[in-house]
Amino acid sequence: MKPIFIAGPCVIESAELLDIVAKELVRINEELDVDIIFKASFDKANRTSIQSFRGPGLEKGLQMLADIKERYGLRILTDIHESCQAAPVGEIVDVIQIPAFLCRQTDLLVAAARTGKTVNIKKAQFLSGNDMRYPVEKAKDAGAKDVWLTERGNSFGYNNLVVDFRNIDDMRQFVPTVIMDCTHSVQRPGAGGGKTSGDRKFVPAMAMAAKAFGATGYFFEVHPTPDKGLSDAANMLELNKLESVIKELLS
Repeated sequence: MKPIFIAGPCVIESAELLDIVAKELVRINEELDVDIIFKASFDKANRTSIQSFRGPGLEKGLQMLADIKERYGLRILTDIHESCQAAPVGEIVDVIQIPAFLCRQTDLLVAAARTGKTVNIKKAQFLSGNDMRYPVEKAKDAGAKDVWLTERGNSFGYNNLVVDFRNIDDMRQFVPTVIMDCTHSVQRPGAGGGKTSGDRKFVPAMAMAAKAFGATGYFFEVHPTPDKGLSDAANMLELNKLESVIKELLS
């Protein structure tokens, strides 16, 4: 079975950015015979600073994602932070993502599950892979038929993350689809003076290590000029490097 690929900018910055990324994903899909799911957030509700850019918001952001879906035929993933967002988001997207910090929020999981869409739950930085049985149980009990789990590292002291790749195998006890978040896992949370820093040079290695541990999918935040990105600039992968990383994972 082919691996799942998820890629897109951290946050919706502009319609122009979404078009640039979507066109490249369509090209890669055709070139490599894959099916990349387009991702972007309409609201980054968990930014470090109150001054940080959050995105266009629910209504405008969902319309922009719907436009990408219609124009390019790409499947769409986005994240929710409040239960009330689940129903309108479920009208547009194919996969609803639960942010890592919120993966134990019962009402949020239940609301996402009740949409009938695939629910991708990111493992919290403070949980083990085995702990994720409980978020999965909550989602399935609420009616979710398709639940994915995503590894994105664990807190390692202050302002740093480390990945225990054994979590991938542990989480496959509960669901068949375990995604490796190859870009958030190289973050240094809060280490950039009021913002998250990171080191994107490790992204390809994170992906290949996850493959060795049995990951069935890979998540990449990408941007044509990541250093100019309005969120997660330091850990987003350059858009023009995505194809080569996917090729290596497929080999």
